[in-house]
Amino acid sequence: MADSKREVERKYEATPETRLPDLTRAAGVSAVVHRGLRELDAVYYDTEDFRLAADSLTLRRRTGGDDAGWHLKIPVSAGVRDEIQAPLTDTLPPALGELLRSRVRDTPVIPVVRILSSRDVHHLLDEDGELLAELSVDEVLAERLTEDGHGTTSAWTEMEVELADDGDPAFLDTVERRLRKAGVRPSAAPSKLSRALAETAPEKRRRTKKEEPPPRTAGDHVLAYLRRQVAALVELDPAVRRDLPDSVHRMRVATRRLRSAFRTYRAILDRTATDPLRDELKWLAAELGVERDREVLDARLRAHVAGLPDTLLLGPVSARLQLTSVAGRTGSRRRVVSVLDGGRYLALLDSLDALLAEPPLRPAAKRAPRDTLAGAVLKDYDRLATRVSHALEQPPGEERDTAMHEARKAAKRVRYAAEAARPALGKPAKRFAKRMKSVQSLLGDHQDSVVARDALRTLAVQAHGAGESAFTWGLLYGREEAAAEARERELPDVWARASRPGLRAALKG
Repeated sequence: MADSKREVERKYEATPETRLPDLTRAAGVSAVVHRGLRELDAVYYDTEDFRLAADSLTLRRRTGGDDAGWHLKIPVSAGVRDEIQAPLTDTLPPALGELLRSRVRDTPVIPVVRILSSRDVHHLLDEDGELLAELSVDEVLAERLTEDGHGTTSAWTEMEVELADDGDPAFLDTVERRLRKAGVRPSAAPSKLSRALAETAPEKRRRTKKEEPPPRTAGDHVLAYLRRQVAALVELDPAVRRDLPDSVHRMRVATRRLRSAFRTYRAILDRTATDPLRDELKWLAAELGVERDREVLDARLRAHVAGLPDTLLLGPVSARLQLTSVAGRTGSRRRVVSVLDGGRYLALLDSLDALLAEPPLRPAAKRAPRDTLAGAVLKDYDRLATRVSHALEQPPGEERDTAMHEARKAAKRVRYAAEAARPALGKPAKRFAKRMKSVQSLLGDHQDSVVARDALRTLAVQAHGAGESAFTWGLLYGREEAAAEARERELPDVWARASRPGLRAALKG
């Protein structure tokens, strides 16, 4: 069993001689209470090639203090991390191991650093005696445990200010102003582990890491885009496992962006290498789609029901909707986690890493980005134009629904292509992507209506079979039909704005 909390803290440089200023002069602080000394002993784990540290994750087994156990810290933003805690055991708890899987794959984690901290703790309290923040001064001794630097040590003193649960982050600014006036400065290291690794590393590894040169060629730009999407895929894996809001959607988008880029930029990347990956990404997107489509449908139907007056809610409408939602959610969540635990998914991640390590570049990859990337975007645009024209020609009904869905997928691909090219093409690509997004959004709302109508019909049949009134479901079905017809009427004008020749001409410069 693992528990999670949001950790918001700031670190400061200190020395054994550092003295705390009078923090009761900080706005909101009524008292500073000394809570005593704590002796903490933590062993930090990572892969042999430090994959967790590279992504600013920390995994430790700590004794001492009131939170002894295993701790995994995942960065959220500067100074903010999610800390997932598990009970103190001799081996890594499976719940934490699962959250590391996208990064470590089948590689074992090993002890890399041991950090002993003598922590002097102070609580900053408000006028009601409620905790505002915990301030600690740590005397730290770090020892390298890996073979290449075994026994190397480093010692320092640092100060931490950690915000209380549900506290206002602005309070940390207030405290920092008082600390700075006393000569205390922010730490250059984001964590104890990062400092320990840097200061106990063998001399040959202490060289400053070279900055990646800015992308220049068409191939450089495409590879930079692919790296961002692969990184997003890996980073979102633990968020999906933790069932964080919007995580499934964002992970699915990353898979679609990758798949779209492989297809759009075939002139740059050899398709004999990327086509198999496109197939696997399509599979992953479909698996994630079960959960995401359920989320979208649930939200849409709940909003419809909530918007109806009580006089139009005939029968146990909300209860039936809730029952259907819970049943669908249980099944889809289980399926998504099963996919992320499977060998096929991990093999896909390995294959993506291998492709980025040795990209199968074609001769066009060496060309200047503007013409090459703009040409690829416009080729996708031509495909979209054909599909929109076809959709507009269809009579209302199933054939038009299908045609608009195909146009939606094409619009999404053009948008992704323009977004990938934006670092090279600048504002013209940004404007073009924005217009393509407007087309995609309209067509997406139309498709959501098609899916909702299918679900509403099923709910009506179930209600009727149970002896309930199907009136409300039929009413909502009719509203969805009207919404879809409205989107169909809007499409010509939205497409006319998105297909202005000037938008395409600007891409070529």
